Amino acid sequence: MKRIHLFEFEDFAWFPEWLRRCMTRLILVMHKLLRTNDKLADLLAQILSTSNSSTILDLCSGSGGPMPEVLQILRDKHGFENLELILTDLYPDSKTAEIFNSQENNHIHYLTSPVNATSLDQQKSGLRTMVGSFHHMKPDQAKSILRSVQESGDPICIFELSDNSAPLLLSWIAFPINFIMTLFITPMVRPMSWQQLLFTYVFPIIPICFAWDGAVSNVRTYTLHDLDELLAEIKSEKYSWETGKIEGKTKQIYVLGRPVG
Repeated sequence: MKRIHLFEFEDFAWFPEWLRRCMTRLILVMHKLLRTNDKLADLLAQILSTSNSSTILDLCSGSGGPMPEVLQILRDKHGFENLELILTDLYPDSKTAEIFNSQENNHIHYLTSPVNATSLDQQKSGLRTMVGSFHHMKPDQAKSILRSVQESGDPICIFELSDNSAPLLLSWIAFPINFIMTLFITPMVRPMSWQQLLFTYVFPIIPICFAWDGAVSNVRTYTLHDLDELLAEIKSEKYSWETGKIEGKTKQIYVLGRPVG
């Protein structure tokens, strides 16, 4: 495999929740700039049109990511009016959970207890989504997730913001680029907090962590070849897999899995 499994700050349990929240809100800004919402909605509509799923179970949700807006697009533009969204994370964002769970009739619920994407219980079913998070999994964990959905018969959509196609040396140029970019996109963060401003422009802890995690995310991302290698070991006639690439401001990759028939 081409990917290299280095650490990201967000992976560590000791990483402060407020700092993790500041970083995941920056990731949400990136999704908006790259118009991830419409792309994800189109992919999910393909699965939902041939599925009985009325619930989307989003894994590794962070501060919500693009999925709340994707849900609205699926309900309003694609006709899936009864669709519900459940947000989960190994390190739940308590403030984001409070916001979503306090809103009535938003069809979104954020679970406040930790949910490990690699060991879901059988009660958590539905269309599973992993947006910008599959690269956090080591190969054995990634394969376990793929095998789990195949055995349960649940559909899944995996989406990554990059395709790890750049040479390794060029990938590290992303660190200074990401640092500078953080200074420009921070004003777009909503809701804004004093920590987001103070630790970006006075004490640049957030830009450093965000720049590192962004650069590492790219080299950790499974290429299409890597994904084919993982899927080759678990394929079944009862479940179909599709991998592909979406061209745009960045080359994004996806995996769609669904039961046959």
